[in-house]
Amino acid sequence: MAAVLYGKEHLEVEPVALPDIADTDVLVRVRAALTCGTDVKVFRRGYHARMIVPPALFGHELAGDVVAVGEKVRGFAIGQRIVAANSAPCLECFYCRRGQENLCQDLLFNNGAYAEFIRIPARIVERNMYEIPEHVTYQDAALIEPLACVLRGLEETGVRPGDDVAVIGLGPIGLMFVRLARLAGARVIALGRRKTQLDRAARMGAAELLNTSSDADMVAAVRDLTGGRGVDSAIEAVGLPDTWQLAVRMVRRGGVVNFFGGCPNGSQIAMDTSLLHYSEITCKASFHHTPYHIRQALDTVSRGDITAGDFVNREEPLANLLEVMRHLMSHNGHLKTAIIP
Repeated sequence: MAAVLYGKEHLEVEPVALPDIADTDVLVRVRAALTCGTDVKVFRRGYHARMIVPPALFGHELAGDVVAVGEKVRGFAIGQRIVAANSAPCLECFYCRRGQENLCQDLLFNNGAYAEFIRIPARIVERNMYEIPEHVTYQDAALIEPLACVLRGLEETGVRPGDDVAVIGLGPIGLMFVRLARLAGARVIALGRRKTQLDRAARMGAAELLNTSSDADMVAAVRDLTGGRGVDSAIEAVGLPDTWQLAVRMVRRGGVVNFFGGCPNGSQIAMDTSLLHYSEITCKASFHHTPYHIRQALDTVSRGDITAGDFVNREEPLANLLEVMRHLMSHNGHLKTAIIP
C-alpha cells in the first residue's frame, strides 16, 4: 500500500507494486513517515514545481529498515535501521562545485514515504542515507530532513551568541528555529498566532512571546524588547508576503532577514528601498538542505537536542492519511503526525 497524489486534494491510499531496485539501490520498509508543511501545501495545490508532479507517490520524511540491497551496494545490509534524505545533488554542476548543492541543476528528489516500502535510489544511498544510532527512534530520525533545512537556514542567517533573534511563525519549522537559535546562544523572541504555539516556543527556549493575533503593533513590540534597535536577525517561517514585510521592519540597522517560508507562486512584496539601503539590511532566503546539513541534523538528533516528542503529537495508520492531510490543511501550524505503515 502507498499514498498516490493525483492532483489538488486528490490523494488515494491504494495497492501498488513492490518497488523494483537496481543493483545500486536499496529497498526500505518504512517504519515512520512524518507529515510536513510542504506536503500539506502540495496536497492543497496538487503539485510542487520542483519536487512532485502527479500522479506520483507522496511523502518525504521517513525512517525504516533495509529489506533488500542491490548487488553493488556497499556499507548497507539487510536489517539495518536507516534514515534517508529526500534528495541528493549531482556534485558536478556549477552550483555543486561552489558548495551550493541545494541549488544543484540536477537535484534528484525522491518521494514515496507514505508507503509500506520505498526505493532509495543509488545517488541518495551514496550521499544522503545513514544508519540510525541505536539510541535514536525512527520518529526522531525522520526529523532530520526538515531539521537539516533549518540548520542551513540558521547558518545562512549568521546567528551568533548574544544575538536577539525574532522567529515569526511557530509551526514545527519555526519551533526548530527557536530551539536551535537558543542552543546557539541567542535570545529568541517568538511570534505566533495561538497560545499553544507560544507555550511550545517557551518550552523550546524562547525568552519573549508575542501573540500576532492581537491588535498590537508587532514591530513596535519587538523594538521595545530590544531597546528600540530591533533584532539582529528575523526569521520568517510562515510563507506569506505580509510577514515577509513584517520581518524586514523589525530588524536593526545592519540586521539580517531570512525569508525561510516559501510564499505561493506569483507572490510579490514591496520594499522600502531607503530602509534597506541606509540601514544596510541584508535579505536572504533559504531553500532545502545539503548533504553536510543532513549529517549535521543526524548528529543534532543523536545528541538529543531535538526529539520527536517536541514536534510529533499523534500517530495514525497509513489508511488515515487523507483524513490527516485534510485536518492539517484546516489547522495550519499544528504539529506533525507520524504515519505508521
